[in-house]
Formats: sequence, C-alpha cells, structure tokens
Amino acid sequence: MSQQDAPADRRVRVVPGLESSVEMVIDRWGVTHIYASSSHDAFFAQGFNAARDRLWQIDLWRRRGLGLLSEVFGPQFVERDRAARLFLFRGDMRQEWLAYGSDTKRIASAFVAGVNAYVDLVCASPDLLPPEFRRHGYLPSRWQPEDVARIRSHGLFQNVREEVARARTIRDYGVAVEELRKVREPFVPLTVPEGLDLDAIPDDVLDVYELATTYPDFDDPARVPSSDAVLVEGSNNWVLGGQATSTGRPILANDPHRALSLPSLRYLVHLNTPSFSVVGGGEPALPGVSIGHNGALAFGMTLFSVDQEDLYVYELDPQDPTRYRYLDGWERMRVERCSVPVRGGDDVEAELSFTRHGPVVRVTGTHAFAVRAVWLEPGMAPYLGSVDYMRATDFESFGAAMNRWGAPAENQIYADVHGNIAWKAAGLTPRRPNWDGTLPVPGDGRYEWNGFYDADELPGIENPEAGWFASANEMNLPSDHPVEKTITHDWYAPDRKRRIDAAISDGLVRSVSDAARLQSDVTSLPAQRILRVLHRFTEGDGTPGLAMLREWDGILDATSGAAALFEVWHRRHLRPAVLAAALQRLLPAADVDDAVARLVPDESLLADSRVLLSLLEQPADRLGPDPATTLRHVMKASLEAAFADCESLLGDDPSAWAWGRLHVSVLRHPLGLTNDQTGDEVKVGPVPRGGSGDTVCDTAYDSAFVQTGGSTFRVVIDVGDWDESLALNYPGQSGDPTSPHFADLVDGWARGQYFPLLYSRSAVDAAAESMLELRPPG
Repeated sequence: MSQQDAPADRRVRVVPGLESSVEMVIDRWGVTHIYASSSHDAFFAQGFNAARDRLWQIDLWRRRGLGLLSEVFGPQFVERDRAARLFLFRGDMRQEWLAYGSDTKRIASAFVAGVNAYVDLVCASPDLLPPEFRRHGYLPSRWQPEDVARIRSHGLFQNVREEVARARTIRDYGVAVEELRKVREPFVPLTVPEGLDLDAIPDDVLDVYELATTYPDFDDPARVPSSDAVLVEGSNNWVLGGQATSTGRPILANDPHRALSLPSLRYLVHLNTPSFSVVGGGEPALPGVSIGHNGALAFGMTLFSVDQEDLYVYELDPQDPTRYRYLDGWERMRVERCSVPVRGGDDVEAELSFTRHGPVVRVTGTHAFAVRAVWLEPGMAPYLGSVDYMRATDFESFGAAMNRWGAPAENQIYADVHGNIAWKAAGLTPRRPNWDGTLPVPGDGRYEWNGFYDADELPGIENPEAGWFASANEMNLPSDHPVEKTITHDWYAPDRKRRIDAAISDGLVRSVSDAARLQSDVTSLPAQRILRVLHRFTEGDGTPGLAMLREWDGILDATSGAAALFEVWHRRHLRPAVLAAALQRLLPAADVDDAVARLVPDESLLADSRVLLSLLEQPADRLGPDPATTLRHVMKASLEAAFADCESLLGDDPSAWAWGRLHVSVLRHPLGLTNDQTGDEVKVGPVPRGGSGDTVCDTAYDSAFVQTGGSTFRVVIDVGDWDESLALNYPGQSGDPTSPHFADLVDGWARGQYFPLLYSRSAVDAAAESMLELRPPG
C-alpha cells in the first residue's frame, strides 16, 4: 500500500514475538486482511487480531472449556467446571498434534502467542480492557497451545441425546409411540439391546453432559438445559460447476446454522503469506479458516450426521460401587482428583470418574453411566483440522486432508479454478458390529466399537454428472453404500435440501447473486403440503382464518399475516392436536396429554416436519377408524384456536398481522452488560424475521417465536473471480460494544444484503478503513 493510498487511521504497535512486521488492513465491514512474511507471523497476527476484536468471548470460551468459570464468576459455576473437566482430551499430546497435520502444533503455538501478546498489552494498558472484564473485576488469562486442542466441548455432537430421548419414550410409552416422535432413516425396527434395563436410566442421566457441552446461563447458572430443548443445528451448502453458471466459473455457497449469539460465533479473516492466501470464516478462538477459499480452490461444509456418541450403562458391584461389571468380572473405575479455583471462596476438590469407555456422567445406587465419544479421540478438536485443508492446492491434497478430518463429521464441498467440483463426507466413524447406535447399551463388553471406518469408505463424488451438488443435513447416503445401515439413523428433515434442489434444477441459481437470494429463501415446503391437506378437508368451511390460508402461497415472509397465522397454528395447535389424535389409539386416555407435553414441547425440534406430514398425508389406521372425520375436526378446532391466539398476540385486525411482528431476532449480551454512558442494556434487535426452521433461510425459534438459530455467517464464492464473492456475518465482526463493527452488519443480514468478501490487494486497499502495523521490537 502506498503512503498516499493508506487510510487516514493508520497505527503502529510494537509487539514482542513477531519475526517481521505485519500489516493488518481492516476494511469498511470490519474484516481484517493480514499480510505477513511468514506462516508464523500470519497466525500470530491472527491470534492478536482475534483477541483485539473478541477478547472477552475467547477468554470465556477457554474458561468454559477448561472448567475455570468459577475462578472469576463464583461458586455457582463449580458444577459446570467439573462437567467441563470430564470432557477434556486426556491423551498423548504428541499423538494429538500429529493427527491434524505436520505443522498444526506450530500454527497453534503461533496463534496462542498472538493472543497472549494482546492479553499482555491490555493487562499493561487498562484503558484497552473490554468492558466485561472491567464490570466483573478480573483480567483475561494467558493461553497454552494445548488449550486449543484439549478443549472439545464447543463442537457439534451426535447422538447421545437422541439415544436417551428414545430410551425414555420407549420406557414410558412403548416402541409405537417412539415412531411418532422421530423419523429414522433408513428405517429399522427398534430393538432394545439385550441386557439393557430401560428402567435403570434416570431422566437426569445427561445433566452433566449438558452442563459440559452447552453455553452457560449467567442469569441462572444452576439451570441444566433440557436435552429435549437443545437447539438442533445444521447448515446448507451447494457447489455449481461452470456448466451450471452464467459465467462458466464454479460457484460455492455455504451458510452454517448455529445458535445465534452476541458476539457472533463466526469471525471472518484474510491471511496472506508468500506461501498461501486464504480468506473466509472460522471461529475466533481457533487458528485458520474453515469455510472460504485460498485463490486456488474454495471449500465449505454442512453437518454429516455420523453417530459419534454412545451411552453405556453399567451394573455396579453391590460390595464396591467404584467397580462395574465387565465380561465375567468387575472392573474398577479410574478416578482423577482436581482442584477447582473459586472466586471469593476456598478451592473445591472435584472427583472425576472414568470407565474404559469414557467419563462417568451419572451414578445411581445400582448403575453408572458413561458417554463414549469419538470426539475424545486424538485429532478431534472441532474444526482444528481446517488448518490443513485450507492450504490445499488441488483435490488430491484436499482429499488427503479429509483423511485426517475428525469432528464434527461434515459434508465437505470443493471447487477449484480448473472447474472441478466435489463432495466428500468426512469424520471419524465408529464401527458397531452388533448394534446400530439408536439406543444406550450395557457397558459389560457385549457392545464394543470395532475400530473406525477408513475415510475412503465414506461417500463422495467428483464432478457429478448433474453439474452441481447440494447438502442440507439430509440423509444423503447412497442406498447401496456399505455404511448405510450403521453410520446413523438420525438425519435431518429433507425440506431445505428439496427446496435447494428445485431452485438449482429449475435454473434459478446461475450467478453469485442468485445463490445469495436462495440463501434468503423463506418458502416452506412443509407449509405448502399442509395447506393442501387443509384445503382437502375443509372445503367450504367457514372456519376463521381459513380464507387467509387458502390465498397464501406458503412463503413465510416477515410481512405476511397468513404466515403468522400458519406458524402459530402449525407449532402451537396443529402438531400437538394431530399427535394427540394418533396417541389415542396407542395409549390409555389418561396418558395422552402427558405424552403430548413430553413429545411436542413448543421449543423442541425433535418432532420434525416428517412426523406431522406423515400423519396428515397418510392417516389411515393411525387416526382412528374414520381418519377423514378426525382430521376435519382436528384441523377446524386447531385453526380456530390458532386464530384466537393470533388475535391475542397481534390484535383483532388480521390485515395488520405480520409474521415479523412475532418472529424476531433479539441478541442480548450473555452477562446482561449495560452501556457505561446511557445505562441501556447491550443488545441487538428486535429484528423482524421471515422463515422458520423448515426453510432454506433457517430461522428456528423458541416458544416465544424468538429466533434461536440459523445462519449468522454466509458466504457465496465466485471461484476464479474472487473479489466478486459475497459474505454476511451477524451482528458484526467485533465483540466490543463500543466498536463501530459491533452491530454494523445487522441491516444487511436482515435484508439479505451482502458485502464483498475481498481478496486482491488492490480491492482490499480501495475498501480500507484503517490499518494496524505490528512490528517486532528493535
């Protein structure tokens, strides 16, 4: 950058630990472009920059993962800290580092050194300290490189929650009722594993697991999230070959769906060295980029639902509860003791128990329960493997990196400047030789993993005949694939994928702007199918609200009153009413209301669209002897109730109703932070939202219709004309409430208006807002 082109806001800072000077150009959207003369300095600067923008967030991430919340927030977090420590990686660190690639340890060490350099800076200059530390009276901690790899509890996990939910349903209501709770693909009859006592499994068996793997609630630290209410998270991606685009160049689009948070989970960065130049999104506490491009190829991911967890149930020795039955004898648990530092009190001594399968999460008078998780194996720190594949130069080197990818299991997509596109499923996948992982199993040696599938045994495709590929967490295993019946039976509903497929097949996605528009699509295929059933069974009916829905197209636009009525009807009234009608054929009348309350809580996504649609479209033998009459009654009564509900929520004038008045995004600071000058709560929103958890624009919501999950980060990459790529990050790049980039991207996110993800130096310089030069001492 020439002096005359340099931005007016140009600063220089001397930072120990660098080998040479580094330029950090921050563009007008808050994305930092790092120019370094070595790999070490690039990752060092990435760590420094992540701390500069997100110091409190990454410090909390480290404390949560290592079990150190009590040290600064007090004794109410001791149980969370103990739980977190149970799920740390405890293996050999040399083996751990080598599992990711030859230089991952050096990269993590450089990244952590950069974080620590900024920590040292703010500790020496209190005016730079983020407000959360000042408000709560503590300082950020320094990191060790091992922290990046040992912390495992912030990823995405499959499927111990499903196992337990399934076991509870079968225990309390029977197998037939479980079939109404969740669709399994491919379908297999449920069989309770030999030797498993369902009555021995307590309802709170996963409380410790939930404390370890979920975000802390600072308003109610002792609250344990319900396994039924934990957000189900997924993603969309697709890749188009040049024959399917208007430019003849490939396009790669990705929008990962995660819980909405303040600050954002994702962070965009651009790393430049003489040997690589990569730009895209990752997580601020990790080095590298997991979704983006490197000037030669683009890469993206969606969750591939490998079953990577099992709950083991052990019979305890009546004479010694530290021993559990294994094969023909008793095996002793391994016990670790640790000290949990507590602010304002004495340290708490914690005892952690482990079986041969994993951490013990619950003990009763007769049984113990442990979670076996693939993600506790070497090389399984979530997303850390991206530092390997982000520097790939072709599909051969990208595929080699996929052989080392562990967690979470992903549908990885690829496109390069030569016009090649590909999909590869990747993730460490256990072999279960004598059961399918759908239910907990006895831990007595009868149900053991037999190693793991080789990466080449998982599906993939290069240059598909159709000219494109898409995934949205649906069941996408080929029917004759050897792992088809063993990898998992818990896949997401296919509605998002079907909508994506239809748009691409119809030629509606041929440009970068087309792909961005599809990411914002709020057409609900389940709504359209439900409307067809409604019209069939209520023709000529004068039910309130029916006329609104008859004229509606199933598009959940934020301005639509019919969309508001439909979602209130669908989630609050229709689904529980139809399920109750189905349960009346399976359960005693006294148990039906309890079962409905258990199986269809408003905030749960476990009863997905497939269950309701199956009952509505194929009601024979499942909704009584006269299913047509039952459906007509259920639809009329539930719609009347929903219309009255909307009047209560939105007023008596239906013409003034709008889905976005009910369905909003509101992000609040997790500590309840307030503005130092005004005293106002630090929050973002409310922002009106369209869509639902069933739409490509995933806006899953809770019982109050507040959005809980979706795509805070989006990217559409023009492969070869890189500066034409687009991105979004909600609510902004910075985690500092005083920064202009704390919430500057909200309007664009709400309206589907992207910013350019710049790559060339000339484009970056033209959009530069400020520049920070880091220099080594001397």
